[in-house]
Amino acid sequence: MKSDNRRQFLKSSAAAVSTLAAPGILRAQGSPNDRIRIGLVGLGGRMCAHATSLVDMADENVEVVAICDCDESKLNSAEKRCPALAGKKLTRYTDQRKLLDDKSIDAVSFATQDHWHALQTIWACQAGKDVYVEKPATHDIWEGRKMVEAARKYKRMVQIGTQNRSSPNVMEGMRKLKEGIIGDVYMARGMSYKIHGHLGKHRPRPVPPGLDWDAWVGPAEMVEYSSFQHRRWYFLSNFASGNVANQTCHDIDIIRWGLGLDDHPTKVQSMGGRFVPAADDDADTPNTQTFSCQWAGRDLLVTFEVRHWFTPSEAGFRDKYPFVDHSAVVGVIFFGTKGYMIIPDYSSYRTFFGQRCEPGPFAHVPGKQMMDKPHFQNWVKAIRSRKHEDLNADVEQGHLSTAICHLAKISCRLGCTVNFDPRTERFIGDEEANRLLKREYRAPYVIPDSV
Repeated sequence: MKSDNRRQFLKSSAAAVSTLAAPGILRAQGSPNDRIRIGLVGLGGRMCAHATSLVDMADENVEVVAICDCDESKLNSAEKRCPALAGKKLTRYTDQRKLLDDKSIDAVSFATQDHWHALQTIWACQAGKDVYVEKPATHDIWEGRKMVEAARKYKRMVQIGTQNRSSPNVMEGMRKLKEGIIGDVYMARGMSYKIHGHLGKHRPRPVPPGLDWDAWVGPAEMVEYSSFQHRRWYFLSNFASGNVANQTCHDIDIIRWGLGLDDHPTKVQSMGGRFVPAADDDADTPNTQTFSCQWAGRDLLVTFEVRHWFTPSEAGFRDKYPFVDHSAVVGVIFFGTKGYMIIPDYSSYRTFFGQRCEPGPFAHVPGKQMMDKPHFQNWVKAIRSRKHEDLNADVEQGHLSTAICHLAKISCRLGCTVNFDPRTERFIGDEEANRLLKREYRAPYVIPDSV
């Protein structure tokens, strides 16, 4: 990602979208037997799960044909770190815009830093590519709406990496919840308790050879390089939203899904901060935070809590029903008039009834719980059908779920309850909060008002 002229990129990308003979578009709209050629951008740890799932879909006429990273060390070691890529004939890019200009590529899977998700998704849509992008979908609320607009304008299939939406057991649990298995639901609670500890201090150092730091920073504010910035960006507000969005967006998405909340909340209240043992490190996002939300016309309360240090279990999470990370307490509880339902991992639901919490129907798959391949298969199904309604985690759903995390982030930062208008996606009578809906983008990595 060198500083190429972005205007020329967008011009060539728009031409690719409008030219019916573009091979990528023809393949994406073709029959189920047509091959879908996919490029991978962002070769960190999460991308290995993408690559493994997609390579495993070769018998479904899916082919990984290109990889891209602005860090040449990751590009050069991709096959070693992700054995699924070994032996594949892969075109290699250090600039994702050049990959997007490749008309032989139909779709792109992104596993990059949070602050890049919106812009690269919009670029890909403009270039005529379908998109799979990791969660959290956005860095702020405004850019989420721009992603939706781009997906609809260019008729692209944009799937967000909230893979619970494609977990058969979680899907069954959501169906039963809506059928009233625990009665009328009046409250839902999510939690993410993960040990992070002290994240270190910023110590400037030279940019490593082969790393395009300008491209890595992209739309964010330019800062000096340090290993802290590069490897612990989850907890830096310049690049991410911290714990209030990282795991949280998975579980907030389940809550919205289960309760049929297809709009933004109108009221959000949050408090938190960075507390011991990490209070003196250089991360600047809360490690301990709570928030509550309410929706117009709905008699229910949604609460969420993030903790970062030693913790007891809750409703059997971790100790009786372990998460992927056996030290974490992560999941969702739905409270109803007949009992409660828990979602303790990515492949289970369990129900309990009455005052004695008698166990009821449940479904669980022991062992590996990630539901990546079914989620990618669902994406490919929508690529072939050209119907975004076929997506389990369409970009609109990703925007709505991630926006809740951003609303909590803004409430916590301002130290007050915020009142939000779902129609305009602006705060009511609070210009200080409205200024936090959108970040300042660093040229030339700018999301335009009109995508």
